[in-house]
Amino acid sequence: MSPSLLNSEFTAAISSALEVRNSKPLIHAFSHVPGNETEKKSSLDQALRGFLESEIIKQTHSDDFLALISLSIDGVIEGVCSATTPFLLLGDVLDCLPLEQCDKIFSFVEENVATWKSNSFYSAGKNYLLRMCNDLLRRLSKSQNTVFCGRIQLFLARLFPLSEKSGLNLQSQFNLDNITVFNETEQESTLGQQHSEEKEDGMDVEEGEMGDEDEPAPCSVPIDYNLYRKFWTLQNYFRDPVQCYDKFAWMTFLKYSDETLAVFKSYKLDDAQASKQKLNELRTPGGEEVYFTKFLTSEKLMDLQLSDSNFRRHILVQYLILFQYLKGQVKFKSSSCVLNDDQCTWIEETTKLVYQLLRETPPEGDKFAAMVEHILNKEENWNAWKNEGCPSFVKERPTETKPIRPTRKRPAPKDFLGKEPDSKVFMGNDELTRLWNLSHDNMEACKSDEREFVPSLEDFFEEAIEQADPANMVENEYKVVRNSNYGWRALRLLSRRSPHFFQPTNQQFKNLEDYLENMVIKLAKELPKDLPSEEIKTGEEDDEDDNGDNLLKESSDSPDMQNKMVTNEQMDEVAAKLGNQWKTLAGHLEVKAMDLREIEADNEDAEMQAKMLLVAWQDQVSSQATVENLVTALNNAGFGKIAEILTDT
Repeated sequence: MSPSLLNSEFTAAISSALEVRNSKPLIHAFSHVPGNETEKKSSLDQALRGFLESEIIKQTHSDDFLALISLSIDGVIEGVCSATTPFLLLGDVLDCLPLEQCDKIFSFVEENVATWKSNSFYSAGKNYLLRMCNDLLRRLSKSQNTVFCGRIQLFLARLFPLSEKSGLNLQSQFNLDNITVFNETEQESTLGQQHSEEKEDGMDVEEGEMGDEDEPAPCSVPIDYNLYRKFWTLQNYFRDPVQCYDKFAWMTFLKYSDETLAVFKSYKLDDAQASKQKLNELRTPGGEEVYFTKFLTSEKLMDLQLSDSNFRRHILVQYLILFQYLKGQVKFKSSSCVLNDDQCTWIEETTKLVYQLLRETPPEGDKFAAMVEHILNKEENWNAWKNEGCPSFVKERPTETKPIRPTRKRPAPKDFLGKEPDSKVFMGNDELTRLWNLSHDNMEACKSDEREFVPSLEDFFEEAIEQADPANMVENEYKVVRNSNYGWRALRLLSRRSPHFFQPTNQQFKNLEDYLENMVIKLAKELPKDLPSEEIKTGEEDDEDDNGDNLLKESSDSPDMQNKMVTNEQMDEVAAKLGNQWKTLAGHLEVKAMDLREIEADNEDAEMQAKMLLVAWQDQVSSQATVENLVTALNNAGFGKIAEILTDT
């Protein structure tokens, strides 16, 4: 297909896509048009630029331009446009539109900064965006379009990484074109003339500058042309600090600075004059403060400027920036740019004076001085990073790690941890010391076959069972169950050998000793011992100790019932009795909620649901699905008659 036909085909697709605000017509046309992929992309790019040109000639609304640029972004993402097309369209729009409309277009650029930083656009469009922003800055006025210029600078800071060298002043060059213009001829000076003479010459008094009732008090320092000329001459040194390394220029700077700082020191501002009245004058109706980007060097404003806290802070901060450059290590400084001892001493003393004046300047002088000092300290780190060649902030992990050099192990002392035959190690505790010194080689002692044993319940609880018999008349304080070490070992042994350890019970025990005494009574009933288990009680008479009778009754359950697993026939019988009340039992069997929902979803018959509940409980507790546990759950749920059926069987 010829290029003209491709162009017309794509132009029609662009119109359709803009009408529906969707890129589907454009993608459909791209896929159905025959030809090479590269040729089709080139034709579509040209069609987009041609369509934009026609829209600009028609003076269409800026929203239509943004819709076309958004369409090109979607085309890049879908793979039908070149990655540079959106940036070319943005450049064409900003070049053809006036500055008032460029503001809205640039807002679109700011909102899509995340898109420009993505992998699909960044490498292809970063240079286009940089060129576009620089062209805008050349068209804008720094004094009249200050906010717009600042937005462009902030956008570039967000777009490029910190290590991007294209936005850095690597050689520490100064803007020598920033010249402050003031009256340099004494014959043309108006200082010293009276206001009456000015009025006779026909000069009008501007509102807000002179004659107002709420005007701040004029400066008490006598202002003549010499002070005016010296004050504004200092701006030449702030503009080009390199001339301070010249001997004669330094003497001039030193003289003018001493006189200027002496004026600031002799005329101090008070809070009422500076913080309230001056700040109110510098506020817009919306409450925002107004700052001017360029000095007003009129001789008539000199006394008012000396009374302005913002103006004074501006000059003092300029001194601190200049001193930091003169003392700092800058990579591209000439070898002749070196300060002598006298210059260094004067700079240190003047720096202290400047900070003192900043703290004395209201409002919140101490806070402002601390903030300026903090910012300048951070600037030192920035200068050091530039001097090192702007290394990347991303630390890459080395691909090959060096082999670790083997270290020679230091030989242990001769008598290390008491390995000598007659030595003894003190562990800080009598019991630990006894255990540690049972053998000279504790590791070999732990590996001995004699330690590989677990005592039986009969052997371990033999003494406790004998002491539990009231006939032996053993007092409670002398029973082995009162020993904490014995209780700890008894719990471990019960968890391995006794089924009573994991069975739920409704009894509440105040301490471990009471629990062990209860377990001893149960074991005495079960273990085949010669001791008369029917005589074992808690140490009180039968007619007075009801609690002992209850313990014996609870322990009188047959071992067969405690260890007997629930059979399928028993579950069928219980399920038939439960019927629709199976959910009441579910809470006492602690079956998971997810299993209950599956039971209700899979079966509609109540008896089958009850049977599935018991099966789920059996799968959940496995070896603990005994008749005794099921009877306990039934009793707790209020099904005592059903529990009696299991007990009888």
